[in-house]
Amino acid sequence: CVWINPYIAQRSALFAEGMAHGYLLKHPDGSVWQWDKWQAGMGIVDFTNPAACAWYADKLRALIRMGVDAFKTDFGERIPTEVIYDDGSDPVKMHNFYPYLYNQTVFNLLEAELGEGAAVVFARSATAGGQQFPVHWGGDNTATFESMAESLRGGLSLALSGFGFWSHDIGGFELTAPAAVYKRWCAFGLLSSHSRLHGSSSYRVPWLFDEEAVAVLRFFTRLKCRLMPYLFQAARQAHMHGAPMMRAMLLEFPDDPGCEHLDRQYMLGEALLVAPVFSFEGEVSFYVPAGVWTNFINGETLQGPGWVRETHGFSSLPLLARPNSVIPVGRVDSKPDYDYGDGVTLRVYALSEGAHQSAIIPNPQGKTDQIFEVARQNGEISISVDDPAKPWQVLLVNVSAVAGVEGGRAEPTAEGMLVFADGAELKIKLG
Repeated sequence: CVWINPYIAQRSALFAEGMAHGYLLKHPDGSVWQWDKWQAGMGIVDFTNPAACAWYADKLRALIRMGVDAFKTDFGERIPTEVIYDDGSDPVKMHNFYPYLYNQTVFNLLEAELGEGAAVVFARSATAGGQQFPVHWGGDNTATFESMAESLRGGLSLALSGFGFWSHDIGGFELTAPAAVYKRWCAFGLLSSHSRLHGSSSYRVPWLFDEEAVAVLRFFTRLKCRLMPYLFQAARQAHMHGAPMMRAMLLEFPDDPGCEHLDRQYMLGEALLVAPVFSFEGEVSFYVPAGVWTNFINGETLQGPGWVRETHGFSSLPLLARPNSVIPVGRVDSKPDYDYGDGVTLRVYALSEGAHQSAIIPNPQGKTDQIFEVARQNGEISISVDDPAKPWQVLLVNVSAVAGVEGGRAEPTAEGMLVFADGAELKIKLG
C-alpha cells in the first residue's frame, strides 16, 4: 500500500506538466491556485477534468505495474472554495464532493488494473457515497484516552452514515502514548474492521513501549486471525447488504432504549459486543442488552439487560458473545488469509430451546465456502454442513457434559464440550 495525496508541490516535475495542461485548480483569473500548508507552492488536481483524472491515474498505473496493489489516499479534505473547476462546479459544494472524485479516480484505476473485487484504497476523506470506495480511517487523532474515545464516537457516526469499514491509528497519531494507552488501543484496534499501527512523532512498534505491549499486541493479533472466518463474513455482509462491520448498539438493538445513546461500545458484526477500556485503572462500564452474554476470552457470563462495571488487565476487555450466537473460529493465528473452513470450530453460545442459527464460512476470495445450520430442539442440538469435505468441530461454550453424540465424539475442555464431527451431521443430546 503506497501513500499518495492529490497535492503537487511546485518543485515537482509534475507541477509544470499539470499546469501546462490545465489539470490543476485555478483562481478566477485563470492562474493556478497554490499555497504552502503542506508542500511549498503546491497545487491541487482538478478531478472534474476527465483529462486530469486520466493523467493522475496514469502516474499511479505505473506504480501498480511495479507491484503496488493498494493506495493510501490521504488528504482530500483541505480544499479551497475560492477556486474555479474545469466543469464549472460550485466550489463551495465541491469542498465536500472533492474527496468522492479523488477516491473514485484511484479506486476505478485499481479495479481496472487488478480486477473487480481486488480494488481497495485506504482513505481519510469522504462524503456521502464514498463508501463505494473502501476502506476508511479517521485521520489524525491524539495519543490519549480521550482521543481514543472520540475516534470510536466518530467511527460509529460514520458507520451509521452508511460506511461499512472504518478504523483509526492505533496508539494515536499525534504525540506519543503512555504505555497504558498504547496497550488499550491495541485491543481496540485489533477488534476493528482493519488495523494499523501509525503515528507522527514516534514509531508505534510495541517493543518501544514495554515487553507487556509486545505480548498484548501478539495476543490480539492472534485473536483477530482466529476470528477471520467470522470477521470476513461480516465484511461480506457490509459489501453485499451495507451493514457496517462495526455497528452502533442501536443498529443491532433498535427496540432497546438503553442502546440509543451508547458511544463507548459497539457490535463487531452481529454477534460480538466490544467495550474498549478508556482508563489507566482498567475500569470500564458498559451496557448489555437482554439475555445471557458470554465473555469470549474468559467464558464468564452476564445477564442483561443492565449496566456492568468491570476491571480488566491489558490482555482483556469486555468482548461478549451474543446470546444464541454461533461464531466460527479458524485454526490459524499467524496470518489473516487462510482456508477458513479447514478445521473450523463453531463456538455455540447460550443456544435456547427452539433457536436456529446459520454460520456461513467464506473463502479468502470472498465466496461462500460452507454453510452450517445449527438448531436446538427438544434438548438436542443438531448441526449440519452442506460440504463435509473439511474437518470441523463444535464447542458448546460453558457446557460441562452431554448425554450423547451421534456423528462424532465429545471431549471436555476448560471452555466447554468440544465435539468433533465425523461427517456432514452432528446430533448432540444435552444432559
